[in-house]
Amino acid sequence: MTTSEHSFSFAVLTSSDAGAKGEREDTSGDAVVEMMTAAGFKLIHRDIVPDEADRIAERLTAWSDGGDVDVIVTTGGTGLGPRDVTPQATASVVEFQVPGIAEAMRTETTRITPMAMLSRSVVGVRNGCLIVNLPGSPKGVRETLDVALKALTHGLEMLQGWRGHPSH
Repeated sequence: MTTSEHSFSFAVLTSSDAGAKGEREDTSGDAVVEMMTAAGFKLIHRDIVPDEADRIAERLTAWSDGGDVDVIVTTGGTGLGPRDVTPQATASVVEFQVPGIAEAMRTETTRITPMAMLSRSVVGVRNGCLIVNLPGSPKGVRETLDVALKALTHGLEMLQGWRGHPSH
C-alpha cells in the first residue's frame, strides 16, 4: 500500500520480440501489475512491443505526454544482448534521469544475484511522468520493483507539487 493519501496511475510496457508476436506469455508484465495494484496504483495502459528502440520510445512518449499516467514501468530489454535497447529508448525521451532509483535497484538486487550488476536500467522523467526500467524476468521484476516502490510515491508527490510537501 502506498504511504500517501494520493492515488497514482501507471502503465506497463513490456519489450519482447516473442511477446509482441504472441509467442510468449507476459508473466513479467503480470508481476508489475500485481505489485503496483497491491501498492495502490491504478492501471491505465498495458502493451507489449518488440525490442525496437523507436517503438519503445514512441510508446513512452505517447503515454507520458497523454497526461493520464503518473508512472510507466517497463519490463525487458535492460541487459547486454544486442536487442536490449530499452535503456537507450528511455534515455532518448526523458527530460532528466533519476539515477538514485536505478542505483538502489542494482545495489539491493546484487545482494540477491551478482547478475544484477549487468542491468542497464534507466529511471527518468518526461512531462511529469516517472519512467522506470525493470528486467525482463518475473523474479527480476519482483526484486527490483520491491526496491523502487519504497520511493515511488514520495517521488511522484515531489514531481506533482503536492501541497504540504517540504519542497513546496
